[in-house]
Amino acid sequence: MNHTPSILSDHELHQLLAEDVPFGDLTTDSLGIAACSGQIRFFARDPMVVCGTEEAVRMFQLCGTKAHLCVPSGTAAPTETLLLEAQGSAGALHRGWKTAQTLVEWCSGVASSAAGIVAAARRGDASAMVAGTRKNVPGNRRLASKAFRAGGAVMHRNGLSETLLIFAEHRLFLGAECPAATLARLRRQCPEKRIVVEVATLEEALLWANADVLQLEKFTVQGVAEVRAALGSQAVLAAAGGIHVHNAEDYARAGAHLLITTAPHLAPPRDVQVRFGLAN
Repeated sequence: MNHTPSILSDHELHQLLAEDVPFGDLTTDSLGIAACSGQIRFFARDPMVVCGTEEAVRMFQLCGTKAHLCVPSGTAAPTETLLLEAQGSAGALHRGWKTAQTLVEWCSGVASSAAGIVAAARRGDASAMVAGTRKNVPGNRRLASKAFRAGGAVMHRNGLSETLLIFAEHRLFLGAECPAATLARLRRQCPEKRIVVEVATLEEALLWANADVLQLEKFTVQGVAEVRAALGSQAVLAAAGGIHVHNAEDYARAGAHLLITTAPHLAPPRDVQVRFGLAN
């Protein structure tokens, strides 16, 4: 029995299963094999940072099988690593098969991409952090957040309710209020929160230099270095926009403490090989 919790409730997992099998499995039932005993095993076909295996195991359990977790989320798995296995009726195994496989493949793609960016960033600065944006496909934020964390990243913000991040689109409505007044007002109103301000130019960075964090939107690597030189080593700089595995090292070396990325959300899934067998 797997005691590692899924981040999705049993109700949510049942909904995922029902999406694929809304009225029963016509092929398995028509062949008359639903009651036959068998087993299913998931293997890493390619090297990956694993994510979503807890949810997959729980899906198989909800289908009525005995399922066992072999590799938890956040583990680097080489090719041919056994990720999970389940034993039960052919009907139950086929019901859980494709939904569980696809979930692990997608989550592991995000986690592996995030891990690659983290590794690249830390070649540039051993203390650099990578954060994922909230630009997930609507409805899967919790899984996306889990996958980023499994890859060694953090979440930039999980939603609008938890962080203070001032965009130019907010400043449009502030009228003549100066940056110092805006920052002072927010610090009085939300004394426990850090204030992040997104800027697009060096001039804007200097104007909002007293923010807790400056988010440098679509700055070049050279642009980040110029802000670092202008503000000194104490300023907390976050690079955002176009950050990926091929430039993360350069951005971290240029002086960005935090690299904010959407790239893992768009990563291709990792390949999970499924092997069926008869019951031993």
